[in-house]
Amino acid sequence: MAANGTSVSIQDLSLNFGAVSVLQTLNLDVAEGEFIVLLGPSGCGKSTLLNCIAGLLDISEGRIFIKGKNVTWEEPKDRGIGMVFQSYALYPQMTVEKNLSFGLRVAGVAKDDIAKRIARAAEILQIEPLLQRKPAALSGGQRQRVAIGRALVRDVDVFLFDEPLSNLDAKLRSELRVEIKLLHRKLQNTMIYVTHDQIEAMTLADRIAVMKGGVIQQLDAPQTIYNRPVNRFVAGFLGSPAMNFIEGQMETGTPAVFKAGDLAIPLDRYDFESAGKGGGPCVFGIRPEHVIFGEAANSMPFVTDATVEIVEPMGSDTLVWTKLGDRNFSFRVEAEKTLRNGDPIRIGFDPARASLFDTPSGNRM
Repeated sequence: MAANGTSVSIQDLSLNFGAVSVLQTLNLDVAEGEFIVLLGPSGCGKSTLLNCIAGLLDISEGRIFIKGKNVTWEEPKDRGIGMVFQSYALYPQMTVEKNLSFGLRVAGVAKDDIAKRIARAAEILQIEPLLQRKPAALSGGQRQRVAIGRALVRDVDVFLFDEPLSNLDAKLRSELRVEIKLLHRKLQNTMIYVTHDQIEAMTLADRIAVMKGGVIQQLDAPQTIYNRPVNRFVAGFLGSPAMNFIEGQMETGTPAVFKAGDLAIPLDRYDFESAGKGGGPCVFGIRPEHVIFGEAANSMPFVTDATVEIVEPMGSDTLVWTKLGDRNFSFRVEAEKTLRNGDPIRIGFDPARASLFDTPSGNRM
């Protein structure tokens, strides 16, 4: 059975489509009231896992518990979940009110109870003025609010979201992201949310499960995953602009040193994992925002001179490209800084903020 305080427990779950393994011996415990985000590229298995929890796919092996009850073979309607899909899936001929109440009416819920649930959902989602409109008269954001409301009126303990914002434009995505976060704060329900958008994951999640090839690569708080990725895949997937990677060798000594051609970066401030620090081929990673530019770079443990190659204004700040060793290397500067192609610059960083990955395995060192 699921442990006390656990809302959803997935135990040794595997899913195969014929000879193809889609999910592999996957384990995940979601605490009561927790907001978990399943994050990864297309085809990584995140939506498939959500559909298994919902009961829309039959699993090959393992068990699924919701609120301590084994629901592995229960019908979706009997699992105590509300689901919001990428497509709004609203009935076009029905008003918003009828869309919200349809599932409750089919389930035989009393009219007074239906009215109360719709009023509560409409108030929370601020869609009271829309109740008598039909979906064709709504914007994309309003339709998605109605889709969320349809899950909300079910009065369940667990909400499942399958990329609910991906059909919206950037401004609406940002607005609804805030609303979903406020919704979670109000309701305190367990929410499991699928996305390939790292900004959604970082801003919404209590914990993020980064997936690849049907396997959870790392499950942790957003800042932990961002600052201490367990492998090169996680490090490269999170971050915009992406982490800088430099391939080279680690040479043991006091201190250990990362070398790539003429480049030598001391690692005395780097926090190695408990497995220890052996020499050999590895990849050095540092995020663009952790690189210091100008006179302030002189205070950093590692400093080097470089030349500006490309300048990319991004509004709030500017992304500058140069070379470190023989690799392209980017860093961020304030938008007010004026840099031009060909300018000589000095950059520096603290290797304590870097990530070092073993080349054969890709795992953090």
